[in-house]
Amino acid sequence: MKPPHSNRPGGSSRPPSDRGPARGPGGPSSRPPGGGPRSGGPGGGPSRSSGPGGGARSEGRSSYAGKSSDGAPREYQKPYSARPTSTRQDGPRPSGPRHEGPRPSGPRHEGPRSSAPRHDDAPRHDAPRHDGPRPSAKPASASRGDYAPRPPREGAAPRLTVAPQRQRDYEAPRSSPDSPKGTLWLYGYHAVAAALANPNRRLRRLLVTEDAEAGLEKQLPPPWAVSPERVDRARLDTLLGRDIVHQGIALLADPLAPPSLQSVLEKTGVIIVLDQVTDPRNVGAIMRSAAAFGAACVITQDRNAPEETGGLAKAASGALEKIPLLRAVNIARTIIALKAANVWCIGLDAEGKALSGPAFSDRRVALVLGSEGEGLRRLTRETCDEIAGLTIKGAIESLNVSAAASVALYELSRR
Repeated sequence: MKPPHSNRPGGSSRPPSDRGPARGPGGPSSRPPGGGPRSGGPGGGPSRSSGPGGGARSEGRSSYAGKSSDGAPREYQKPYSARPTSTRQDGPRPSGPRHEGPRPSGPRHEGPRSSAPRHDDAPRHDAPRHDGPRPSAKPASASRGDYAPRPPREGAAPRLTVAPQRQRDYEAPRSSPDSPKGTLWLYGYHAVAAALANPNRRLRRLLVTEDAEAGLEKQLPPPWAVSPERVDRARLDTLLGRDIVHQGIALLADPLAPPSLQSVLEKTGVIIVLDQVTDPRNVGAIMRSAAAFGAACVITQDRNAPEETGGLAKAASGALEKIPLLRAVNIARTIIALKAANVWCIGLDAEGKALSGPAFSDRRVALVLGSEGEGLRRLTRETCDEIAGLTIKGAIESLNVSAAASVALYELSRR
C-alpha cells in the first residue's frame, strides 16, 4: 500500500511541511544511512520527488511505510528530526483509502511540536486512533430498561408522570394553608349539620356567612363542636371554587376512620358492594338511598373508587355520617368473605331474571352493583351467588347505577 501522502490530487506529492523540511532538487535524502533510493517496483524505478526537481521524501515524524520491491512490508522508520516551526502546505485532502496495515508498537515521537497553526484541510496524524468499533451517537436499538431517562434540559418544563396506582392522589385537592394535607372541606347544609352532630368526626374550622349561620341554627341548634368564623361568600368561592354550590357554609374536618367488615356484619340490613363505581356523585346518591332503606354499609374498591370528598358528602346529603363506607382491596375476595358469613350475594345486571324481594325474606342479602359503563366484571359476576335484574318497561333499556340501586333497595325492602 502506498504512503498516506502520495499522489496528492491537484498538487505536488510533497507532504505537509510540519512533518519535516521539504527537500528541493539536489537535497539530501530522507532515508536512513545505508538505504537505497525508494523504487517504484521490481528492478528499481525513479524515486519519489517533492517537486519538479525530483527530491527525496522529507524528514519528520515516521509514517506507515508501504511495501518494498520484493512485496514484504517495510520496517517502521523512527523519526530523525523534530518538527520545524513552519506552516502546512495548503492543498486538498487525499482521497485515497486509509492505511490499514499493522500498527507500530514502538514509542511515540516526543520531540518538540510545531507552534504554527494547523489548517483544517490538512490531515491530522498525531491524534490517537480508536482500536475498537466506533460508538454511535445514539443507540439504534436500545431497550427501555437499559438506561435511565435523561434529565430535563435547563429551563425546560419537567415531565409529569403519574403511575396508575397513584392516580387517586392527584384527584384529591392539594394541601394549602387553608386545607392541610389529610383534611377535606364539607359544604352544604345537610352535610355540615350531619358532620357537626357526628361525635366520631374530628372538626377543625367552620366558615359561614351571616345568612348561612342563621339557617344552620334552625337545622341544628348550637352550641356546636367548633366555633363558627364569619366570612363573606367571595371568600368561600375562592376557597372551594366558583362552581361549587356551598350554600354559604363550609366545614374543615378529617376523613372518617372506616370500620372493619366484622363490625359491619353484626348490623342488620342489606350490604351494598360497588364494583368500580367511579363517580363520587353516584356513590353519594347510593349512600343516601342506603340510609333511606336501612342498609348496613357500602363497600367500594380501594383503587378504582373516589375518595371521601366534599362533593361525595354533599351528594350523600348527610348519609356519609350515618352509613359506614368501607374500602376493599379485592371485590371478589370480599364477596367470598361475605358468602362465608352466610350472606347471599346478588349481582345486579339487566341479563338476570327479575329481582323479587319476597324471595329473599329468610336470607341476609348483599347487593353487588357494577360500574357506570361496563357493569359487573367477569370475575365479580362469577363470584356472586345469583344474577338478577330490574323489570323495565319502556324505551329506556337501563338506569343510572344510583337509580338502579334505589329501585333494587326498595324491592328488597318489601320482603
